[in-house]
Amino acid sequence: MIGQVEASAIQGSNELLKSVESLRLSASRRATLSHKTEMGQFLTPISVARLMASMAGCNDPKVRILDAGAGVGTLFAALVERLCQKPVPPESIFVTAYEIDPSLLESLQATLRFCGQWCKRQGIEFRGEVIISDFLKDAADRLDNGFFEKTEAPSFSCAILNPPYKKINSDSATRHHLRRIGIETSNLYTGFVTAAIQMLKYSGELIAITPRSFCNGPYFHPFRKYLLSETALRRIHVFESRSTAFKDDEVLQENIIYSAVKGVARQATVTITSNTAPDAKCESRKMKYEELIRPNDPDLFIHITPDAKSHEAALLMTRLRHSLPDLGLSVSTGRVVDFRAKEFLRMEPGAGTVPLIYPAHFDNGYVSWPKSNFRKSNAIISSDETSELLVPNENYVLTKRFTSKEERRRIVAAVYDHNRFATKLVGIENHINYFHRQHRGLSIVLARGLAMFLNSTPVDTFFRQFNGHTQVNATDLRNIKYPSLVLLEKLGSKDASESPIQAEIDSLVNRMVFDER
Repeated sequence: MIGQVEASAIQGSNELLKSVESLRLSASRRATLSHKTEMGQFLTPISVARLMASMAGCNDPKVRILDAGAGVGTLFAALVERLCQKPVPPESIFVTAYEIDPSLLESLQATLRFCGQWCKRQGIEFRGEVIISDFLKDAADRLDNGFFEKTEAPSFSCAILNPPYKKINSDSATRHHLRRIGIETSNLYTGFVTAAIQMLKYSGELIAITPRSFCNGPYFHPFRKYLLSETALRRIHVFESRSTAFKDDEVLQENIIYSAVKGVARQATVTITSNTAPDAKCESRKMKYEELIRPNDPDLFIHITPDAKSHEAALLMTRLRHSLPDLGLSVSTGRVVDFRAKEFLRMEPGAGTVPLIYPAHFDNGYVSWPKSNFRKSNAIISSDETSELLVPNENYVLTKRFTSKEERRRIVAAVYDHNRFATKLVGIENHINYFHRQHRGLSIVLARGLAMFLNSTPVDTFFRQFNGHTQVNATDLRNIKYPSLVLLEKLGSKDASESPIQAEIDSLVNRMVFDER
Protein backbone atom coordinates (compact mmCIF):
# COMPACT_ATOMS: atom_id res chain seq x y z
CA MET A 1 0.00 0.00 0.00
CA ILE A 2 2.72 2.48 0.96
CA GLY A 3 4.58 1.71 -2.25
CA GLN A 4 1.49 2.53 -4.31
CA VAL A 5 0.99 5.80 -2.45
CA GLU A 6 4.67 6.65 -2.81
CA ALA A 7 4.43 6.52 -6.57
CA SER A 8 1.50 8.93 -6.59
CA ALA A 9 3.34 11.37 -4.35
CA ILE A 10 5.77 12.24 -7.13
CA GLN A 11 3.04 13.30 -9.54
CA GLY A 12 1.25 16.64 -9.73
CA SER A 13 1.45 19.70 -7.50
CA ASN A 14 -1.37 18.94 -5.05
CA GLU A 15 -0.65 15.35 -4.05
CA LEU A 16 1.22 15.71 -0.76
CA LEU A 17 -1.70 15.58 1.66
CA LYS A 18 -3.73 13.26 -0.56
CA SER A 19 -0.92 10.75 -0.24
CA VAL A 20 -0.72 11.17 3.53
CA GLU A 21 -4.50 10.91 3.84
CA SER A 22 -4.36 7.51 2.15
CA LEU A 23 -1.89 6.40 4.81
CA ARG A 24 -4.16 7.75 7.58
CA LEU A 25 -7.25 5.96 6.30
CA SER A 26 -5.33 2.73 5.92
CA ALA A 27 -3.88 2.99 9.45
CA SER A 28 -7.27 3.90 10.89
CA ARG A 29 -8.92 0.89 9.30
CA ARG A 30 -6.23 -1.42 10.68
CA ALA A 31 -6.49 -0.13 14.24
CA THR A 32 -9.23 -1.48 16.47
CA LEU A 33 -11.34 0.82 18.65
CA SER A 34 -9.76 -0.70 21.75
CA HIS A 35 -6.28 0.08 20.37
CA LYS A 36 -7.28 3.71 19.65
CA THR A 37 -8.76 4.06 23.12
CA GLU A 38 -5.70 2.51 24.77
CA MET A 39 -3.39 4.89 22.92
CA GLY A 40 -5.73 7.85 23.56
CA GLN A 41 -5.22 9.07 20.02
CA PHE A 42 -7.35 9.48 16.90
CA LEU A 43 -5.55 10.33 13.68
CA THR A 44 -6.07 13.82 12.30
CA PRO A 45 -8.15 14.09 9.10
CA ILE A 46 -6.74 16.10 6.21
CA SER A 47 -9.40 18.84 6.50
CA VAL A 48 -8.58 19.46 10.18
CA ALA A 49 -4.84 19.40 9.44
CA ARG A 50 -5.16 22.02 6.71
CA LEU A 51 -7.25 24.23 8.97
CA MET A 52 -4.63 24.01 11.71
CA ALA A 53 -1.74 24.66 9.32
CA SER A 54 -3.52 27.77 8.02
CA MET A 55 -3.06 29.34 11.47
CA ALA A 56 0.74 29.20 11.28
CA GLY A 57 2.97 32.19 10.61
CA CYS A 58 6.42 30.58 10.83
CA ASN A 59 8.40 33.39 9.24
CA ASP A 60 11.82 32.04 10.22
CA PRO A 61 14.12 31.31 7.28
CA LYS A 62 15.02 28.01 8.97
CA VAL A 63 11.84 26.41 10.37
CA ARG A 64 11.97 23.64 12.97
CA ILE A 65 8.69 21.79 13.45
CA LEU A 66 7.70 19.61 16.42
CA ASP A 67 4.83 17.13 16.01
CA ALA A 68 4.29 15.29 19.30
CA GLY A 69 2.03 12.26 18.86
CA ALA A 70 2.37 12.45 15.09
CA GLY A 71 0.25 9.48 14.01
CA VAL A 72 1.02 9.09 10.30
CA GLY A 73 2.31 12.70 10.07
CA THR A 74 -0.71 14.48 8.67
CA LEU A 75 -0.17 17.60 10.76
CA PHE A 76 3.47 18.25 9.95
CA ALA A 77 2.78 17.41 6.29
CA ALA A 78 -0.02 20.01 6.20
CA LEU A 79 2.33 22.57 7.73
CA VAL A 80 5.06 21.73 5.22
CA GLU A 81 2.54 22.18 2.39
CA ARG A 82 1.48 25.52 3.86
CA LEU A 83 5.04 26.80 4.26
CA CYS A 84 5.98 25.85 0.73
CA GLN A 85 3.04 27.85 -0.63
CA LYS A 86 3.95 31.09 1.18
CA PRO A 87 4.98 34.07 -0.99
CA VAL A 88 8.36 33.94 0.77
CA PRO A 89 8.92 30.29 1.70
CA PRO A 90 11.58 29.27 4.24
CA GLU A 91 15.09 28.27 3.19
CA SER A 92 14.90 25.00 5.11
CA ILE A 93 12.44 22.88 7.11
CA PHE A 94 13.39 20.35 9.78
CA VAL A 95 10.71 18.08 11.29
CA THR A 96 10.90 16.11 14.52
CA ALA A 97 7.99 13.68 14.81
CA TYR A 98 7.30 11.71 18.00
CA GLU A 99 5.09 8.63 17.97
CA ILE A 100 4.84 5.93 20.61
CA ASP A 101 3.03 3.38 18.41
CA PRO A 102 5.66 1.38 16.45
CA SER A 103 3.02 0.14 14.00
CA LEU A 104 2.94 3.67 12.51
CA LEU A 105 6.71 3.90 11.88
CA GLU A 106 6.57 2.86 8.23
CA SER A 107 3.77 5.33 7.48
CA LEU A 108 5.62 8.15 9.24
CA GLN A 109 8.80 7.48 7.30
CA ALA A 110 6.80 7.49 4.07
CA THR A 111 5.27 10.87 5.01
CA LEU A 112 8.73 12.29 5.60
CA ARG A 113 9.79 11.09 2.16
CA PHE A 114 6.71 12.72 0.60
CA CYS A 115 7.57 15.99 2.34
CA GLY A 116 11.17 15.74 1.14
CA GLN A 117 10.01 15.25 -2.45
CA TRP A 118 7.58 18.15 -2.16
CA CYS A 119 10.20 20.52 -0.73
CA LYS A 120 12.79 19.49 -3.31
CA ARG A 121 10.45 20.60 -6.10
CA GLN A 122 10.06 23.94 -4.32
CA GLY A 123 13.83 24.38 -3.87
CA ILE A 124 13.59 24.10 -0.07
CA GLU A 125 16.01 22.04 2.00
CA PHE A 126 14.18 19.40 4.03
CA ARG A 127 15.24 17.04 6.81
CA GLY A 128 13.19 14.99 9.19
CA GLU A 129 13.42 12.48 12.00
CA VAL A 130 10.99 10.02 13.53
CA ILE A 131 11.38 9.21 17.22
CA ILE A 132 9.42 6.12 18.29
CA SER A 133 9.34 6.91 21.96
CA ASP A 134 7.26 8.34 24.79
CA PHE A 135 7.27 12.06 24.04
CA LEU A 136 6.77 13.07 27.66
CA LYS A 137 9.68 10.94 28.88
CA ASP A 138 11.96 12.29 26.18
CA ALA A 139 10.84 15.86 26.86
CA ALA A 140 11.55 15.39 30.57
CA ASP A 141 15.00 14.02 29.79
CA ARG A 142 15.77 17.04 27.63
CA LEU A 143 14.25 19.68 29.90
CA ASP A 144 14.95 18.36 33.39
CA ASN A 145 16.99 20.79 35.49
CA GLY A 146 17.73 18.25 38.22
CA PHE A 147 20.99 17.06 39.67
CA PHE A 148 22.25 15.61 36.40
CA GLU A 149 23.76 17.57 33.56
CA LYS A 150 21.02 19.09 31.46
CA THR A 151 20.65 17.81 27.92
CA GLU A 152 20.43 20.70 25.52
CA ALA A 153 16.74 21.28 24.85
CA PRO A 154 15.70 21.94 21.26
CA SER A 155 14.20 25.28 20.28
CA PHE A 156 11.40 24.65 17.82
CA SER A 157 9.86 27.34 15.64
CA CYS A 158 6.44 25.69 15.70
CA ALA A 159 4.72 22.88 17.58
CA ILE A 160 1.66 21.46 15.86
CA LEU A 161 -0.11 18.65 17.64
CA ASN A 162 -3.20 16.54 18.17
CA PRO A 163 -2.18 15.09 21.54
CA PRO A 164 -3.62 11.92 23.06
CA TYR A 165 -6.69 12.31 25.26
CA LYS A 166 -6.36 10.01 28.25
CA LYS A 167 -6.34 10.34 32.03
CA ILE A 168 -3.04 9.97 33.88
CA ASN A 169 -2.85 7.82 36.99
CA SER A 170 -1.36 9.62 39.99
CA ASP A 171 1.31 6.94 40.55
CA SER A 172 2.21 6.37 36.88
CA ALA A 173 5.57 6.86 35.20
CA THR A 174 3.96 9.53 33.03
CA ARG A 175 3.00 11.59 36.08
CA HIS A 176 6.61 11.25 37.33
CA HIS A 177 8.02 12.46 33.99
CA LEU A 178 5.75 15.51 34.04
CA ARG A 179 6.61 16.40 37.61
CA ARG A 180 10.31 16.40 36.70
CA ILE A 181 9.63 19.41 34.49
CA GLY A 182 7.17 21.10 36.82
CA ILE A 183 3.92 19.97 35.20
CA GLU A 184 1.00 18.86 37.36
CA THR A 185 -1.96 17.62 35.33
CA SER A 186 -4.42 14.76 35.20
CA ASN A 187 -4.71 14.31 31.43
CA LEU A 188 -2.21 13.48 28.71
CA TYR A 189 -3.35 16.20 26.34
CA THR A 190 -2.55 19.06 28.72
CA GLY A 191 0.77 17.40 29.57
CA PHE A 192 1.68 17.20 25.87
CA VAL A 193 0.75 20.82 25.20
CA THR A 194 2.66 22.11 28.24
CA ALA A 195 5.79 20.12 27.36
CA ALA A 196 5.57 21.27 23.74
CA ILE A 197 5.43 24.91 24.88
CA GLN A 198 8.56 24.36 26.96
CA MET A 199 10.35 23.03 23.86
CA LEU A 200 9.48 26.10 21.78
CA LYS A 201 11.91 28.96 21.36
CA TYR A 202 10.97 32.52 22.25
CA SER A 203 8.25 33.66 19.78
CA GLY A 204 7.73 30.03 18.76
CA GLU A 205 4.19 29.10 17.73
CA LEU A 206 1.84 26.53 19.22
CA ILE A 207 -1.08 25.11 17.23
CA ALA A 208 -3.07 22.39 18.98
CA ILE A 209 -6.41 20.64 18.72
CA THR A 210 -7.63 19.37 22.08
CA PRO A 211 -10.85 18.83 24.00
CA ARG A 212 -12.45 22.07 25.11
CA SER A 213 -12.71 20.76 28.67
CA PHE A 214 -9.60 22.66 29.84
CA CYS A 215 -11.47 25.98 29.55
CA ASN A 216 -13.07 25.49 32.95
CA GLY A 217 -12.99 23.39 36.09
CA PRO A 218 -10.50 23.06 38.96
CA TYR A 219 -8.56 20.12 37.48
CA PHE A 220 -7.30 22.20 34.55
CA HIS A 221 -6.54 25.39 36.50
CA PRO A 222 -2.74 24.77 36.57
CA PHE A 223 -2.76 24.21 32.81
CA ARG A 224 -4.79 27.36 32.12
CA LYS A 225 -2.46 29.35 34.36
CA TYR A 226 0.61 28.05 32.50
CA LEU A 227 -0.85 28.47 29.02
CA LEU A 228 -2.03 32.03 29.66
CA SER A 229 1.18 33.13 31.40
CA GLU A 230 3.67 31.59 28.97
CA THR A 231 1.92 32.26 25.66
CA ALA A 232 -0.26 34.86 23.99
CA LEU A 233 -3.41 33.41 22.44
CA ARG A 234 -3.91 34.58 18.88
CA ARG A 235 -6.81 32.51 17.55
CA ILE A 236 -9.35 29.98 18.82
CA HIS A 237 -11.48 27.89 16.47
CA VAL A 238 -14.65 26.12 17.58
CA PHE A 239 -16.70 23.56 15.69
CA GLU A 240 -20.47 24.08 15.69
CA SER A 241 -21.00 20.33 16.01
CA ARG A 242 -19.19 17.97 18.40
CA SER A 243 -19.12 15.21 15.76
CA THR A 244 -17.43 17.00 12.85
CA ALA A 245 -13.71 17.12 13.74
CA PHE A 246 -13.15 13.33 13.97
CA LYS A 247 -16.33 12.01 12.38
CA ASP A 248 -14.52 9.06 10.75
CA ASP A 249 -13.82 7.69 14.23
CA GLU A 250 -17.24 8.70 15.61
CA VAL A 251 -15.61 10.87 18.28
CA LEU A 252 -18.17 13.12 20.00
CA GLN A 253 -15.75 15.01 22.26
CA GLU A 254 -16.08 18.76 21.80
CA ASN A 255 -12.74 19.94 20.42
CA ILE A 256 -11.24 23.34 19.75
CA ILE A 257 -8.13 24.49 17.89
CA TYR A 258 -6.00 27.23 19.36
CA SER A 259 -2.86 29.01 18.25
CA ALA A 260 -0.55 30.92 20.56
CA VAL A 261 2.91 32.49 20.55
CA LYS A 262 5.41 31.85 23.31
CA GLY A 263 6.85 34.65 25.41
CA VAL A 264 5.37 37.65 23.60
CA ALA A 265 2.93 40.21 24.98
CA ARG A 266 -0.71 39.35 24.56
CA GLN A 267 -2.76 41.32 22.06
CA ALA A 268 -5.86 43.34 22.91
CA THR A 269 -8.06 40.94 20.95
CA VAL A 270 -8.18 37.25 20.09
CA THR A 271 -9.66 36.02 16.82
CA ILE A 272 -12.53 33.57 17.30
CA THR A 273 -13.55 31.48 14.30
CA SER A 274 -16.15 28.78 13.81
CA ASN A 275 -17.60 26.60 11.09
CA THR A 276 -19.93 23.66 10.59
CA ALA A 277 -17.15 21.38 9.28
CA PRO A 278 -13.34 21.66 9.08
CA ASP A 279 -13.39 22.35 5.33
CA ALA A 280 -16.36 24.77 5.43
CA LYS A 281 -16.12 28.55 5.34
CA CYS A 282 -15.18 30.06 8.69
CA GLU A 283 -17.13 32.78 10.47
CA SER A 284 -14.76 35.14 12.24
CA ARG A 285 -14.98 37.78 14.96
CA LYS A 286 -12.59 39.63 17.26
CA MET A 287 -13.03 39.14 20.99
CA LYS A 288 -11.52 41.41 23.62
CA TYR A 289 -9.02 39.58 25.79
CA GLU A 290 -10.72 40.72 29.00
CA GLU A 291 -13.96 39.20 27.70
CA LEU A 292 -12.20 35.93 26.95
CA ILE A 293 -10.54 35.74 30.38
CA ARG A 294 -12.37 37.89 32.89
CA PRO A 295 -10.14 40.25 34.93
CA ASN A 296 -9.75 39.22 38.57
CA ASP A 297 -11.14 35.73 37.89
CA PRO A 298 -8.94 33.51 40.09
CA ASP A 299 -10.09 30.40 38.21
CA LEU A 300 -9.03 31.81 34.81
CA PHE A 301 -12.04 30.35 32.99
CA ILE A 302 -11.87 30.86 29.23
CA HIS A 303 -15.14 32.21 27.78
CA ILE A 304 -15.45 31.71 24.01
CA THR A 305 -18.17 33.62 22.15
CA PRO A 306 -18.01 32.50 18.51
CA ASP A 307 -21.10 34.35 17.24
CA ALA A 308 -23.44 37.27 17.83
CA LYS A 309 -25.90 35.16 19.84
CA SER A 310 -23.15 34.07 22.25
CA HIS A 311 -21.88 37.64 22.51
CA GLU A 312 -25.36 38.96 23.33
CA ALA A 313 -25.77 36.28 26.02
CA ALA A 314 -22.41 37.25 27.52
CA LEU A 315 -23.36 40.94 27.59
CA LEU A 316 -26.69 40.05 29.20
CA MET A 317 -25.07 37.94 31.90
CA THR A 318 -22.48 40.61 32.72
CA ARG A 319 -25.34 42.71 34.10
CA LEU A 320 -25.62 40.23 36.95
CA ARG A 321 -23.47 40.96 40.00
CA HIS A 322 -24.40 38.49 42.72
CA SER A 323 -22.40 35.42 43.66
CA LEU A 324 -23.99 32.55 45.56
CA PRO A 325 -22.36 33.68 48.85
CA ASP A 326 -23.83 37.15 48.25
CA LEU A 327 -27.26 35.49 48.21
CA GLY A 328 -26.52 33.34 51.23
CA LEU A 329 -26.69 30.23 49.04
CA SER A 330 -24.34 27.32 48.36
CA VAL A 331 -24.19 24.45 45.91
CA SER A 332 -22.88 21.01 46.79
CA THR A 333 -22.63 17.58 45.20
CA GLY A 334 -25.08 14.91 46.34
CA ARG A 335 -23.73 12.91 49.26
CA VAL A 336 -24.89 9.43 48.30
CA VAL A 337 -22.31 7.52 46.22
CA ASP A 338 -24.45 4.49 45.45
CA PHE A 339 -21.75 1.85 45.07
CA ARG A 340 -20.28 2.85 48.44
CA ALA A 341 -23.68 2.71 50.16
CA LYS A 342 -24.88 -0.38 48.34
CA GLU A 343 -25.91 -2.30 51.48
CA PHE A 344 -28.31 0.50 52.46
CA LEU A 345 -30.05 0.91 49.10
CA ARG A 346 -33.50 -0.47 48.30
CA MET A 347 -35.20 -0.75 44.92
CA GLU A 348 -38.57 0.34 46.35
CA PRO A 349 -39.54 2.45 49.37
CA GLY A 350 -40.41 0.57 52.53
CA ALA A 351 -40.28 0.67 56.30
CA GLY A 352 -37.25 2.60 57.58
CA THR A 353 -36.34 4.07 54.16
CA VAL A 354 -36.36 7.60 52.74
CA PRO A 355 -36.40 8.78 49.11
CA LEU A 356 -33.16 8.56 47.12
CA ILE A 357 -33.14 11.05 44.25
CA TYR A 358 -31.31 10.35 40.98
CA PRO A 359 -31.23 12.49 37.81
CA ALA A 360 -33.79 10.11 36.30
CA HIS A 361 -36.33 11.42 38.82
CA PHE A 362 -36.28 14.85 37.11
CA ASP A 363 -39.63 15.38 35.38
CA ASN A 364 -40.72 18.61 33.69
CA GLY A 365 -38.82 20.89 36.06
CA TYR A 366 -39.67 19.05 39.27
CA VAL A 367 -38.68 15.84 41.06
CA SER A 368 -41.09 12.96 40.54
CA TRP A 369 -40.59 10.04 42.93
CA PRO A 370 -40.65 7.03 43.11
CA LYS A 371 -39.94 5.91 39.58
CA SER A 372 -41.49 2.64 38.40
CA ASN A 373 -39.40 0.06 36.55
CA PHE A 374 -36.28 1.94 37.64
CA ARG A 375 -33.02 0.06 37.31
CA LYS A 376 -31.52 2.06 40.17
CA SER A 377 -32.66 2.24 43.78
CA ASN A 378 -35.61 4.45 44.75
CA ALA A 379 -34.81 4.47 48.44
CA ILE A 380 -32.10 4.40 51.07
CA ILE A 381 -32.33 3.19 54.67
CA SER A 382 -32.35 5.95 57.26
CA SER A 383 -30.07 4.88 60.12
CA ASP A 384 -27.11 6.03 62.18
CA GLU A 385 -24.79 4.66 59.48
CA THR A 386 -26.43 6.78 56.74
CA SER A 387 -27.22 9.92 58.74
CA GLU A 388 -24.30 11.84 57.20
CA LEU A 389 -25.56 11.01 53.71
CA LEU A 390 -29.03 12.50 54.14
CA VAL A 391 -30.38 16.06 54.17
CA PRO A 392 -33.60 17.48 55.69
CA ASN A 393 -36.74 17.12 53.59
CA GLU A 394 -36.93 20.75 52.52
CA ASN A 395 -37.00 22.62 49.20
CA TYR A 396 -33.90 22.44 47.02
CA VAL A 397 -32.87 23.13 43.44
CA LEU A 398 -31.19 20.12 41.87
CA THR A 399 -29.07 20.06 38.71
CA LYS A 400 -27.68 17.14 36.74
CA ARG A 401 -23.91 16.79 36.93
CA PHE A 402 -23.84 14.93 33.61
CA THR A 403 -26.05 15.60 30.61
CA SER A 404 -26.36 13.29 27.64
CA LYS A 405 -25.63 14.46 24.10
CA GLU A 406 -29.36 14.19 23.33
CA GLU A 407 -30.32 16.87 25.86
CA ARG A 408 -30.79 20.36 24.47
CA ARG A 409 -29.36 22.13 27.50
CA ARG A 410 -26.08 21.82 29.33
CA ILE A 411 -27.63 22.78 32.68
CA VAL A 412 -30.77 20.81 33.60
CA ALA A 413 -32.40 21.97 36.84
CA ALA A 414 -35.38 20.67 38.80
CA VAL A 415 -37.19 21.78 41.96
CA TYR A 416 -37.34 19.37 44.87
CA ASP A 417 -40.63 20.40 46.53
CA HIS A 418 -40.71 18.93 50.03
CA ASN A 419 -44.52 19.05 50.16
CA ARG A 420 -44.65 16.21 47.63
CA PHE A 421 -42.85 13.77 49.92
CA ALA A 422 -43.98 12.46 53.32
CA THR A 423 -40.57 12.06 54.90
CA LYS A 424 -38.22 13.84 57.31
CA LEU A 425 -35.00 13.17 55.36
CA VAL A 426 -33.97 12.61 51.75
CA GLY A 427 -30.90 11.24 49.98
CA ILE A 428 -29.43 13.07 46.99
CA GLU A 429 -27.28 10.88 44.74
CA ASN A 430 -23.77 11.91 43.72
CA HIS A 431 -24.66 12.62 40.07
CA ILE A 432 -26.67 15.64 41.25
CA ASN A 433 -25.65 19.08 42.49
CA TYR A 434 -28.05 20.74 44.92
CA PHE A 435 -28.52 24.38 45.93
CA HIS A 436 -29.13 25.01 49.64
CA ARG A 437 -28.79 27.57 52.41
CA GLN A 438 -26.27 26.27 54.97
CA HIS A 439 -27.41 22.72 54.18
CA ARG A 440 -31.03 23.63 54.75
CA GLY A 441 -33.72 24.28 52.19
CA LEU A 442 -34.99 27.31 50.29
CA SER A 443 -38.42 28.88 50.10
CA ILE A 444 -40.47 27.28 47.34
CA VAL A 445 -40.75 30.62 45.50
CA LEU A 446 -36.97 31.09 45.54
CA ALA A 447 -36.42 27.48 44.45
CA ARG A 448 -38.79 27.92 41.50
CA GLY A 449 -37.16 31.18 40.43
CA LEU A 450 -33.63 29.79 40.68
CA ALA A 451 -34.55 26.68 38.69
CA MET A 452 -36.22 28.76 35.98
CA PHE A 453 -33.15 30.99 35.76
CA LEU A 454 -30.80 28.00 35.44
CA ASN A 455 -33.02 26.38 32.79
CA SER A 456 -33.13 29.52 30.62
CA THR A 457 -31.57 29.90 27.18
CA PRO A 458 -29.38 32.90 28.17
CA VAL A 459 -27.77 30.87 30.97
CA ASP A 460 -27.33 27.83 28.71
CA THR A 461 -25.73 29.92 25.94
CA PHE A 462 -23.44 31.67 28.40
CA PHE A 463 -22.46 28.45 30.17
CA ARG A 464 -21.40 26.82 26.89
CA GLN A 465 -18.87 29.61 26.36
CA PHE A 466 -16.56 28.17 29.01
CA ASN A 467 -17.87 24.64 29.56
CA GLY A 468 -16.73 22.33 26.78
CA HIS A 469 -18.09 19.01 27.97
CA THR A 470 -21.28 17.45 29.31
CA GLN A 471 -20.24 17.62 32.97
CA VAL A 472 -21.56 20.44 35.16
CA ASN A 473 -19.44 20.79 38.29
CA ALA A 474 -20.44 22.61 41.46
CA THR A 475 -17.46 24.90 40.79
CA ASP A 476 -18.97 25.86 37.42
CA LEU A 477 -22.25 26.79 39.10
CA ARG A 478 -20.41 28.84 41.72
CA ASN A 479 -18.73 30.84 38.96
CA ILE A 480 -22.00 32.03 37.44
CA LYS A 481 -23.35 35.39 38.57
CA TYR A 482 -26.98 35.43 39.67
CA PRO A 483 -29.87 37.92 39.95
CA SER A 484 -30.77 39.28 43.37
CA LEU A 485 -32.94 37.28 45.75
CA VAL A 486 -35.76 39.75 45.14
CA LEU A 487 -35.68 39.17 41.38
CA LEU A 488 -35.34 35.39 41.71
CA GLU A 489 -38.36 35.30 44.01
CA LYS A 490 -40.24 37.57 41.62
CA LEU A 491 -39.46 35.13 38.83
CA GLY A 492 -40.52 32.16 40.96
CA SER A 493 -43.82 33.80 41.88
CA LYS A 494 -44.80 33.85 38.19
CA ASP A 495 -44.65 30.05 37.99
CA ALA A 496 -48.39 29.68 38.39
CA SER A 497 -48.74 26.74 36.02
CA GLU A 498 -45.65 24.99 37.50
CA SER A 499 -44.50 24.21 33.93
CA PRO A 500 -44.17 27.37 31.79
CA ILE A 501 -42.97 26.82 28.25
CA GLN A 502 -39.35 27.60 27.40
CA ALA A 503 -40.15 30.79 25.49
CA GLU A 504 -41.94 32.17 28.54
CA ILE A 505 -38.99 31.31 30.80
CA ASP A 506 -36.51 32.98 28.43
CA SER A 507 -38.66 36.11 28.13
CA LEU A 508 -39.05 36.38 31.90
CA VAL A 509 -35.30 35.90 32.50
CA ASN A 510 -34.37 38.47 29.87
CA ARG A 511 -36.68 41.07 31.39
CA MET A 512 -35.50 40.20 34.88
CA VAL A 513 -31.82 40.61 34.01
CA PHE A 514 -32.50 44.04 32.53
CA ASP A 515 -34.23 44.96 35.80
CA GLU A 516 -31.00 44.21 37.67
CA ARG A 517 -29.31 47.27 39.11
